[in-house]
Amino acid sequence: MKVGIIGGGGRVGSNAAYALQLRGAVTEIVLLDIMREAVEGEALDLRHGAAMSQPIRIYAGDYPHLNGANLIIITAGLRRRPDESRLELINRNVGLFREILGSLKQVALAPDAILLVVSNPVDVLTYLAVRESGLPAERVIGLGTVLDTCRFRSLLAEYFQVAATDVNALILGEHGDSMVPIWSSATIASVPIKDYPGYSREKMDEIFDFTRRSGAEVIRLKGGAGYAVGVAICEVVNAIAMNRQQVLPVSTLQRGALGITDVCFSLPTRLGRTGVQQVIEIAVSDEERAALQNSAAVLKETIQKVMG
Repeated sequence: MKVGIIGGGGRVGSNAAYALQLRGAVTEIVLLDIMREAVEGEALDLRHGAAMSQPIRIYAGDYPHLNGANLIIITAGLRRRPDESRLELINRNVGLFREILGSLKQVALAPDAILLVVSNPVDVLTYLAVRESGLPAERVIGLGTVLDTCRFRSLLAEYFQVAATDVNALILGEHGDSMVPIWSSATIASVPIKDYPGYSREKMDEIFDFTRRSGAEVIRLKGGAGYAVGVAICEVVNAIAMNRQQVLPVSTLQRGALGITDVCFSLPTRLGRTGVQQVIEIAVSDEERAALQNSAAVLKETIQKVMG
């Protein structure tokens, strides 16, 4: 599988390439970035590790080098300016994203090409890509709450002192302030989390609150997230490349699950080589259902402001 990463010279794009080099099921990675020297350096640094990782062809290029690509990952985005409102930043990123989509339309992608949106606000931009990319909705996927879910499980594992891989808990909805923890189905090694020794609702709420704030905390401490989001991107790419039929909380166009339509946000979604195979309408509590519907309403309001 040939993969293009737009924004490959930045922290998120380069970490995604690194994760794919270590454990990815791809054969070729093209890195694109407006910062040409930076992206050339990232590609060179990655190639230096080829002899002790995987024989993946990695290089920096321009849009014509994306010809024949099976999967395009968009990580490019603009940072918030001092005194800039959230909506102003969203509008600037929408403008940049539209430029990227316009450039991609000039590329001869593979007939079954899939678009993976990572740039924020990811749900808004995924919806924009569904409307304007020209690709079928099932081949437009946002990273959604995959990263939030990964953080959530890791923090729960630290608290309960268990392997993070034994924790099965989901964050759904918006990748943002209205995200929703699904406690009703959370388990540790198949044991309902509410029955696990050490459980308290107060502590769980604290863990979720820190999960929601984790992105901002990483930015405060080191300037931006990279490693965990790289792993999250790799998980989605592998699910597609290997046709795993894996269920992940990615952002896709909703068409009625839980009564939600015409918005992109995260519900459990089965992924394969052709993209979205099925959105899973899981059982949730009444409280969780209401919170998810509110999350969808929040996103729709933002989309209306941005797209009119």
